[in-house]
Amino acid sequence: MTPSAAPGGDDGSAPNGNAVPFRHVEDGVSTTPGPGPEKADVENSHEAYVRLEREVALLLRRSRIVSGRLGGELHRDLDGASYGLMILLDDAGPLRASELVVRLGLDKSTVSRQVAALVDLGMVDRVADPADGRAQVLTISAEGHRRLSEVRETRRARWQANLADWPTSDVATLATLLNRLNQQGEARED
Repeated sequence: MTPSAAPGGDDGSAPNGNAVPFRHVEDGVSTTPGPGPEKADVENSHEAYVRLEREVALLLRRSRIVSGRLGGELHRDLDGASYGLMILLDDAGPLRASELVVRLGLDKSTVSRQVAALVDLGMVDRVADPADGRAQVLTISAEGHRRLSEVRETRRARWQANLADWPTSDVATLATLLNRLNQQGEARED
């Protein structure tokens, strides 16, 4: 059996500041006698959501760091937000700047600055919108696509190396669950 702190602060306190008793966990299952089954289900559910929030926060924090590095791999003058913008244009483009603002959840001035930098670096092209000649759409340039493809392939190879000891079915399950979470998040943003 392995002792494990219950969810709470880094100091072992609960979110409300009270001390949290330690419990024993074996194979991810609490072996400490607890309340009746109904209360245990509620507590396990609460613990699951606390753990989910903590892990997603860590994933997002690490993602920002990795995105910053990947933006720099695309071009030394780019940041992580530019990397995300390039991925969106590569996967879903051509798009108007207003669509980028909505899809990225960034403010208009931020997207305008990033787009201007990407256009100046030759990574993104601005062309007249075929549906409305007064508007412009953004597409990833041939050079931008080439560079992004190299970075993405390297990133996929890192994932494969990092998860080499995972069964392929676990990797596929993780991808499916993340896709489901992302689709649900996008639907709520609409």
